[in-house]
Amino acid sequence: MEFKDEWSVESAMQVLQHQTVDAKLWAEAVEWLILYGPEPIREMLLLSSGTATHECFPDLKAKGYAPDGQPCYSVEDLARNLDISEDDARIMLKEKEKVHKLHHFIDEEDTMKVQ
Repeated sequence: MEFKDEWSVESAMQVLQHQTVDAKLWAEAVEWLILYGPEPIREMLLLSSGTATHECFPDLKAKGYAPDGQPCYSVEDLARNLDISEDDARIMLKEKEKVHKLHHFIDEEDTMKVQ
């Protein structure tokens, strides 16, 4: 079964509202909603994600923005902030690409630069 088909809006929202849910399951539900949920929920979660990223990783700065407005980070910066190797960061992102069947690596030429 593909990741897209593992959840519904209703099941993901139930997990988010459950008070004692496993953190990994909660993160998967959020991830699904960000990728496949209704636009108002996606917008709210992306805004929250940006706030959490800024709070937890204040040194992590976007290098540019994707055509859809989402921030883009260098693999080197992600690895340093997560305290993992660049190779491990690339592997993690490639696994997400495979699971989501979406492209997570964006060529630098395709981003709007931060001034």
